[in-house]
Amino acid sequence: MVRDGYFYALGLLVAAILVGWFARPAWAVAPLLLALFFLWFFRDPERAIPDNAGAVVSPADGKVTDVSWITVGGQKQARISIFLSVFDVHVNRSPIAGIVREVRYQPGKFLNAMNQASAEENEQNIVRVEGDGQMVVFKQIAGLLARRIVFHPKIGDRLDRGQRVGLIKFGSRTDILLNSTVSLQVKVGDRVRGGATILAFLQPSDEGAGRISAGLISADPVLSKQEAR
Repeated sequence: MVRDGYFYALGLLVAAILVGWFARPAWAVAPLLLALFFLWFFRDPERAIPDNAGAVVSPADGKVTDVSWITVGGQKQARISIFLSVFDVHVNRSPIAGIVREVRYQPGKFLNAMNQASAEENEQNIVRVEGDGQMVVFKQIAGLLARRIVFHPKIGDRLDRGQRVGLIKFGSRTDILLNSTVSLQVKVGDRVRGGATILAFLQPSDEGAGRISAGLISADPVLSKQEAR
């Protein structure tokens, strides 16, 4: 359980007690149900982390809504987009073992996370992790309901593959950018689990590590697929 869940639930339990005491007991049902929802929403289950060489694991639970080739800074990259509904676990995990090289917060809009434009226009946290010659960029993207992105590690911190790094509160989206040597293991429509599902395999390469950029994205009209809206 993420401790935020206890804070939300405690406040609602207090409200339920006060409403039930000073008004009618039946009116306490709504805050009690909300308290139970928050306890369930902020669940944080243990996961078996794959130890396969070169594996890139999912940074989040959810549904794969886009697997496409895009152009970032003039370089071809693979992008995997994962949509998190309010029913998914919202704890985020590191896709690879390595060192945090960049953490960049970008203010923005709160478009529906299923909208293709949300990848660039929404509020988001962009993280670059380097390990064993691999460089992976993943984005924590706020959605229509999400109003807070949490990321705990700092630049220079070493992460394990599948390590918990933060969360996005309520509906949201997570994108992961991989270099052109990637061997993709998922497709649109797949359900993935943070830290447990292998999204792709990368070949360790210093050259490959240098190709990943978190700059502005331009879609390749030939290679890119349209996201579900």
